[in-house]
Amino acid sequence: MLSVHVASTWMLVGLIWTIQIVAYPQFRRVGGAEFIQYHFAHCWRIGLLIAPLLAVETASAAVLFNLGHRERSFLISVGLIFLNWLCTVFVQAPMHVKLMKGFDAAVIRRLILSNWLRTLFWTARGVLVSGLVAI
Repeated sequence: MLSVHVASTWMLVGLIWTIQIVAYPQFRRVGGAEFIQYHFAHCWRIGLLIAPLLAVETASAAVLFNLGHRERSFLISVGLIFLNWLCTVFVQAPMHVKLMKGFDAAVIRRLILSNWLRTLFWTARGVLVSGLVAI
């Protein structure tokens, strides 16, 4: 189960970096008339990738916790899962809802800047859970 958890976390690390460096900056390059469709397609396709990975990451963390994992690095990494969920629900998702209505350069700028927090949290999670494999 540990290998499943580490693998799902690192897949999410790669995905969040791709979103941060490639996908979100591309929002600025899409014309106003096409933006709503482009943004919807982005959300739908990213959702197809991220939803199962989030489910596996969260479920495997719960299983590992129930199996007795109480290493400090594991507990911190679980806390980062919750911080990522909070950032997603209360920061990123509302911005995506605004962007569903159309192009807004200020919202895109805030989306990119605020997403650095999730990018750093997931990267830290990757490092922390990798340390569990080395034990």
